Amino acid sequence: MPSPALKRQLANAVLFQLGWFACVLGGNSLWLLVAASALLANGLWISRSWAQARLIIYVCLLGTLVDSLLLNAGVFEFRQEGILIPFWLVLLWALLATTLNHCLAWTARPLWRAMLLGAVGGPMSYYAGQRLGAVQFGFGLWPTLVLLAVIWAGLFPALQWLAGKQTPPQQERACL
Repeated sequence: MPSPALKRQLANAVLFQLGWFACVLGGNSLWLLVAASALLANGLWISRSWAQARLIIYVCLLGTLVDSLLLNAGVFEFRQEGILIPFWLVLLWALLATTLNHCLAWTARPLWRAMLLGAVGGPMSYYAGQRLGAVQFGFGLWPTLVLLAVIWAGLFPALQWLAGKQTPPQQERACL
């Protein structure tokens, strides 16, 4: 029988993936209710703390800034016009924040784990989104993936650092 901590981590991973697909496939449509429900379920059953809420806000702000800069630099193209990324991508950043102290907590230490996951996982997430039609790459496939790998090799450790700063002292990060 799996431990309650393992069940929470598995639920966290499943909710993230469900939300990811709802955001990427649904865009700014009613499918966002599925992603918002996944975010709410994380808040109600996996991590009920102000620290987690602050982390979600910080990650959304940082992610929106980074992706909006990339959008305005011509790296990304979305169906909608504007200087900020679409709302579905902001919601996706919120969902990513829920994983940092849970199913992805194992990447926090040593530092190379976060760098490696960022360098591989970040670009692959955007690549999957591109293949599903949610985003287009303005610089072409390989230049964009290489640029994203470099950015995410630094960004993901920064996100893990933020997550560590938002963890209440009496609560350890959930690791498998």
